Amino acid sequence: MSLVAGIDAGTQSLKVVVYDPVTREVVASASAPLDLISGEDGSREQHPADWIAAMRACFSRIDPAWRARIAALAVSGQQHGFVPVDADGEVLAPAKLWCDTSTSAECGQIMDAAGGAARTIALAGNPILAGYTASKLPWTKTHRPDAYVRLATILLPHDYLNFVLTGERFCEYGDASGTGWLDVRTRTWSKALLRATDADRDLAGCLPPIAAPDALFDIGPAMAAHLGLPATVKVAVGGGDNMMAAIGTGCVEEGRLAMSLGTSGTLFAYSDMPVVDPAGAWAAFCSSTGGWLPLICTMNCTVATEQVAKAFGFSTREGDAHLHATPPGADGLVMLPFLNGERTPDLPLGKGVLAGLDTTNMTPAHVYRAAMEGATYSLKYGFDAFVRAGMRFERIVLTGGGSNSAAWRQLVADVFGLPVDVPAQSEGAAFGAALQALWATGRARGETASIADIARMHVALDPALSASPVAARTRAYAAAYDRFLRHLDALTPLQRG
Repeated sequence: MSLVAGIDAGTQSLKVVVYDPVTREVVASASAPLDLISGEDGSREQHPADWIAAMRACFSRIDPAWRARIAALAVSGQQHGFVPVDADGEVLAPAKLWCDTSTSAECGQIMDAAGGAARTIALAGNPILAGYTASKLPWTKTHRPDAYVRLATILLPHDYLNFVLTGERFCEYGDASGTGWLDVRTRTWSKALLRATDADRDLAGCLPPIAAPDALFDIGPAMAAHLGLPATVKVAVGGGDNMMAAIGTGCVEEGRLAMSLGTSGTLFAYSDMPVVDPAGAWAAFCSSTGGWLPLICTMNCTVATEQVAKAFGFSTREGDAHLHATPPGADGLVMLPFLNGERTPDLPLGKGVLAGLDTTNMTPAHVYRAAMEGATYSLKYGFDAFVRAGMRFERIVLTGGGSNSAAWRQLVADVFGLPVDVPAQSEGAAFGAALQALWATGRARGETASIADIARMHVALDPALSASPVAARTRAYAAAYDRFLRHLDALTPLQRG
């Protein structure tokens, strides 16, 4: 009668779900908000201590009877963040996050030192893009030299939470892909890219060992007591939030396509082999299950709709009504929603643009629709790269906060021309982490079920939330998407600064 738990440390909140694999239901969940420190230079940071406080708060809200039955857990964390830790395990500075664009210049410097973007992709499978962990090291060396001198270990957000839970420093292949240093083809650190990041220091000595996808660690006794968990709890390796969402949506075998509509937007597909684009049109990441996860990431998704709602003084809960009150294409209004800069398309210094205003479409409802359409078109821009590479998909599985909107689900179905499904468990990343913990503990007992077997058994779809494309709207969105692309092409030279 054991339970498994998943912890998802995101940008806006930390969530915990507790899952009963026998009854196949989430028996408890809790969430705690997180603050974001923003700077005019594009910096986006958080204090790792806030993650720990949020984790404790979440577990304290879960009935002790449920906590007592937890046998294993895993952590999902926002990718690319940099938590600098000294030899004693003390955090040396705030964590720079995935959406931090203050290190954009350092991306180019690293790739130049490696021989250019094409050479960087040849070395590791990915260019160094805005937000990737690698660029945060030279920035820290320049702007926080004391922290850089004392740096002993480079940890990602989910690595740091694992360190707090177990007292051990380790990482895993999926999240490590997002540093920019991991050669995803060989699953080894690229010495050339580490040297390009800092030629004067052996950064390899600061990287934790990479644990196997099914590895298990013991929870620390003190942390178990703090969280009200049994001292026997096992901690699975977890992974980046996209990798855990892949598990939570069943995107762990070929032919599956998942889309996450969160603060950022992501589109990812499982592969049994590395899928590298020579031009870097997508992120050629490893999965956290032994395979690979070609991924498109946009830095502005629900953040765009939330900002519009805030500016006009309404709640995003009213957003669907605004969509229903306006036609596809927003009567010619176009938004490039690059409020945080952008990764897809690659415009780290980009800004939001609202174009096509006239006397009929200058309304809150039209602007809200333009934001939602713009966020979706950015993902379509990446999807087109998948299609050009020969990837084919029959359906999309949605997760993330945006998937709670019936209007957005229908918009995705119409824009992409594909049926849309939504898992019954809405917290895809946290649920995926719980399923990874379930799989790893089963492996430790000698069970042979694959992670795909686990997903097929436990990831259920909610038919009431499905959406199918409507041909007339698909045609209307195709014209609006073409208008979006024309504006993007025209404005890209200005967006590059």
